[in-house]
Amino acid sequence: MGDIRFQEKQYLGNNKFNLFIRLIITVACIGSYYSSDALDDTAALFLIIGISVLVVSVILFLILHIKSEVVGDNLILDGFWTTRKVKIDLNNIVKTEVVKYSKILFNRPVYNLHIRGRVKFFTHGNWAVELTDKEGLRYVVGSQRVEELNEVIKGKIVL
Repeated sequence: MGDIRFQEKQYLGNNKFNLFIRLIITVACIGSYYSSDALDDTAALFLIIGISVLVVSVILFLILHIKSEVVGDNLILDGFWTTRKVKIDLNNIVKTEVVKYSKILFNRPVYNLHIRGRVKFFTHGNWAVELTDKEGLRYVVGSQRVEELNEVIKGKIVL
């Protein structure tokens, strides 16, 4: 295969959109428990749900969403469980640049999403590396270390 020039792991729990939703649910449930007049079974259920959502949120910080590697002349993107490994041949890439992932503040995590001539891989953050191949297909790869990934890929592409 070759030596690993770049490696990054992104975890599902770090996504701002899902984290925000989970925290709102947790605060609402625990707030409902404490604001309840009678501490009956319903109030206890709110407390159990709130704590359960909080525990699930912590577990999600341990679940790998995307593992990005530049190995030899390939960018390999590997997801979790049932996702297929995506291998992008860097010899077919004609352009690479750092771009803002989206204008939206909260984005959902995606893996191998084909939409409008782009293939998106994203977990969290605001920036991504956009790769354009010889056929015009664009790959948008979200990363927490976009400058480093971009430089490694620029060093590998053949112009």
